[in-house]
Amino acid sequence: MSRNPYEDLPKVPSFEVTSTDIKNGEEIPLPHTSGIFAPYGQDISPQLSWQGFPEGTKSFVVTMYDPDAPTPSGFWHWAVVDIPVSVTQLAQGTGKPNSIDLAAGAVQLPNDARLAQYVGAAPPAGHGKHHYYIVVTAVDVASLGLDKDATPAFLSFNLLAHTLGRAMMVPWSETRSSES
Repeated sequence: MSRNPYEDLPKVPSFEVTSTDIKNGEEIPLPHTSGIFAPYGQDISPQLSWQGFPEGTKSFVVTMYDPDAPTPSGFWHWAVVDIPVSVTQLAQGTGKPNSIDLAAGAVQLPNDARLAQYVGAAPPAGHGKHHYYIVVTAVDVASLGLDKDATPAFLSFNLLAHTLGRAMMVPWSETRSSES
């Protein structure tokens, strides 16, 4: 497994994230892999629920990051900011473009493909297993005040001073030659 990209960040309390669609440490099911970058997936964001977050939480951020991507900076697949504290789950498919399923005030930022939507797992064929860090961050402000075109890396930088807690699951995906 790749090195945890969150290890070098300030330590914060953890809480629980679960999904009816994906499981920590298990392969990502086909519907949640990419149809944009690979011919077999559907780019359907998984259902996510979270609980046990720290007191004082005022909003949440949900991200999906692949540190195993063959780039020096990995690949951000999804970023949703300013999710109200009253929202503790995202339904399957919430990450579609121009989603009306997001709570009022929540915003999908463009991922590394510059698409404001969920883009599923798409490791290059023969590159081995890629690990996808799906993280829910508890935030101490209702809004991070980011521009709707902010990058996930800029989001991460802004989260440093506002993170109260973090929930994480790490499923994986691998493109086999029969899928390419």
